[in-house]
Parts: sequence; C-alpha cells; structure tokens
Amino acid sequence: MTEPPTVTRTRRGRPGYDLESLLMVAVTLFNERGYDGTSMEDLSRKLGITKSAIYHHVRSKDELLQLAVGRALDGLFAEVDRLESVDGPAIEKLERLVRASVGVLVEQLPFVTLLLRVRGNTKVEKAALARRREFDQIVADLVSKAAADGDLRPDVDPATSARLLFGMVNSLVEWYRPRGGVDADTVADAVAAVAFDGLRVRRAG
Repeated sequence: MTEPPTVTRTRRGRPGYDLESLLMVAVTLFNERGYDGTSMEDLSRKLGITKSAIYHHVRSKDELLQLAVGRALDGLFAEVDRLESVDGPAIEKLERLVRASVGVLVEQLPFVTLLLRVRGNTKVEKAALARRREFDQIVADLVSKAAADGDLRPDVDPATSARLLFGMVNSLVEWYRPRGGVDADTVADAVAAVAFDGLRVRRAG
C-alpha cells in the first residue's frame, strides 16, 4: 500500500502559531464540527490569523487531516513494531498491544478521536482507513494465533474477540478525559482485566 508522504515542516510563521499549535486547533475544530464542516476560514477565525498565514505551514485542509490522523496511526504502528522484540506466546503480545494502544489513545486523544471518525470521503481519509484495516488485521491475527495456542476460550469466535477488544479500547474516546484523575496505566489495567480475564482459558491448578 502506498501511503501519502509524511510532511515534516519546521517553519514558523506568526509568533505563537507554529505548525504544532495550528494542528492542535485544527484537530479540535475537526472533532467539534466534523472535517467536512470545518473550513479554512473557520480555522483562520479561531486562530485570529489570515488564511495566507495558515498556508505558510500547510498546502491545504487535507494536509492538516493527513498530519493529524498520521500521528495517531504512527503511534499505533510503533507499538506493533515493538512487538518484534517481545518473546512469548501470542496472548502476551496481544495483551501488550492492547495496553500500549490504550497508552497511545490517552497520549494522543484528540488525534485518535479524529482517526476513529473519518469516513473515507477523501483520498486522505481512504488512506487512513486502509492503515486502520491493516492494524485491525494484525490484532485479528494475534487473536487467532492465541486461540490456536489454546490460550483463548474456544467458545468465542476469534474475529469477534478482536472486535470486542478494540471496541473497548476505542470507546475510551467517548468518555476518557485526561483531567479525570485516572492515568493511562490505570485505564490499561482495567481494560486488560475486563478483557483478558474473560477471554483467557483458565488453567487447572
């Protein structure tokens, strides 16, 4: 699969409005109004700068979306890459990936929220959905391997288990708030306890 090129600009425009702060405002508006419902004019009004100042950093609204969803996806795939150094059965890799994905979601909450809301209406959105499907397949493969190893309950379909696992993780975007006093590790522990205590095969003795 060919991915859109990653944009790595470091230019600064008007003081206080570098690419990072512009991106944060854009993601906030995209999440509040929807990507299609947000214009570059909306962005310029929110920032208090001209559209030409925005174009100093990015070529288009699509590029802002690409940068935003790319940050979420890159975080998830970085955790997949780390599994290569993990020794142990598929069930341990699966649990580690679930826990790490919770960490990515908490750390990059606005970006993951936006990623989960894209619908494939543009080329950037289609590319993001393709990468999401790739990630979902990695999870499904780990679930199938853990089931084949006899570490997951045989009465629960592996594909259903995979969807339920990340359905639980993804649901955090609807209620988790960083200021709520619950940190990422605590949330990850809760997700792992609820999910894996129910899915693991209980060994005698």
